[in-house]
Amino acid sequence: MLSRSRTLPSRIHHGIIEERHDVKHYLQVEVQPKKPTEAEKAINILSNYSKCFDDDGRSKRTGTFWTASAHIITAVIGSGVLSLAWSVAQLGWIAGPLVMLLFALVNLYTSNLLTLCYRTTDSVTGHRNYTYMEAVKNILGGRKVKISGLIQYFNLFGIAIGYTIAASVSMMAIKRSNCYHKSHGEDPCHMSSNGYMITFGTAEVIFSQIPDFDQVWWLSIVAAIMSFTYSSVGLGLDIGKVAENRSFKGSLTGISIGTVTQAGTVTDTQKIWRSMQALGAMAFAYSFSIILIEIQDTIKSPPAEFKTMRKATVLSVAVTTVFYLLCGCMGYAAFGDNAPGNLLTGFGFYNPYWLLDIANFAIVVHLVGAYQNMQVFCQPLFAFVEKWCARKWAKNGFVTSEYKIAVPFLGVYQLNLFRLVCRTGFVLSTTIIAMLMPFFNDVVGILGAFGFWPLTVYFPIDMYISQRKIPRWSNRWLGLQLLSFTCLIVSVVAAVGSMAGVVLDLKTYKPFKTSY
Repeated sequence: MLSRSRTLPSRIHHGIIEERHDVKHYLQVEVQPKKPTEAEKAINILSNYSKCFDDDGRSKRTGTFWTASAHIITAVIGSGVLSLAWSVAQLGWIAGPLVMLLFALVNLYTSNLLTLCYRTTDSVTGHRNYTYMEAVKNILGGRKVKISGLIQYFNLFGIAIGYTIAASVSMMAIKRSNCYHKSHGEDPCHMSSNGYMITFGTAEVIFSQIPDFDQVWWLSIVAAIMSFTYSSVGLGLDIGKVAENRSFKGSLTGISIGTVTQAGTVTDTQKIWRSMQALGAMAFAYSFSIILIEIQDTIKSPPAEFKTMRKATVLSVAVTTVFYLLCGCMGYAAFGDNAPGNLLTGFGFYNPYWLLDIANFAIVVHLVGAYQNMQVFCQPLFAFVEKWCARKWAKNGFVTSEYKIAVPFLGVYQLNLFRLVCRTGFVLSTTIIAMLMPFFNDVVGILGAFGFWPLTVYFPIDMYISQRKIPRWSNRWLGLQLLSFTCLIVSVVAAVGSMAGVVLDLKTYKPFKTSY
């Protein structure tokens, strides 16, 4: 209807119709609204969303560019930073920083492709994919879903092993440091890491029984703070060591032939293996693809989620790369060919030992939280196994029955014996393997090599090609396939080098009897 004006015929005043004789009467014509086209519906669809819910019926997302950037940075900067000084030492001052920058660029590019896969068919109004696995399922489907799942779960299983090794080494470093100072340097304080691995595994058994991760949301915040704490301490001590040496150690081509290490004297062949292994360690430091879609699922819209996520990815990778270059290069400058596999164990038992204790304690706390974060991605696997067994043995009380246990100050806990055994078995298996092969650098190299090509490169590129319907043998298709093939070669080379490292270390170490 037209808005009321002097042209309207009559009006009601206190219940009496008042005629307007001083104006002309006009016939009012009601304009029929124009039926919107499909294109207009798509453009205006965001305006029809509820103030409380998004288009998928879930609560309104509140994430921003800054929160997404913070999530990525805290997810990336972790235990992988501890091996970067060793990696740069194997490659030298030219290849070391250059390879790190190349890994950063590849991760940045493929991450941008992956952000477009958060929604299926249309990157603005399409169906949301809440996880990496779901994106593969909805876009690629078929066998690739199972292959992706196997790789992802195997990678997570390996990460759990790496976390167990790193945490035990840090706990042992605190004990040895205090022992060394109490004896004034007279006691070498040799000890086994097995007890510390069992302690870490016991803690993770308890955390693994928590059915809903939102009950321990605070653990992720604490873990993020701890990761920045020990990384910053390591960088600061590197700078202090360089200042003490009054020179930058290292060479343009990396570790020298004939250098004596814990695994023996470096030969020509070993230098090649170690250089190849360094590629895997660097790849592991940038592994965050499997959680990128989960982070993107927290971002509000408009603007479209992929636009915000792209900006967040650029900032996060830039900040992380600068930090990694500082840690890796300053560690190499401080120690040269003797750069340790674990940055915070390379300072020995020298002052300030209390600061090293704080940093190693921060590593342990961070890895407890990171291990629990890692188990969140295994929840679908746990759920699948538990539900399948519940259907298979529906009448078996061991599998299906739940017992209420009152926990002081925490309320009632629903105990399921099968869940207890299943998840405890997961932690137990990772702990035993860590005790069999307590080689931090080798495990990190294998994980980086195994996860880099399929999870960071192949599936994001394949999903992007399918989503955008890029024609085969077109220039863009050829370019993407060339990138994927090159990264496959890098992964294979890194895997071979890391496996060779395991073989060399097994000649020195004895399973379950390793002491430091």
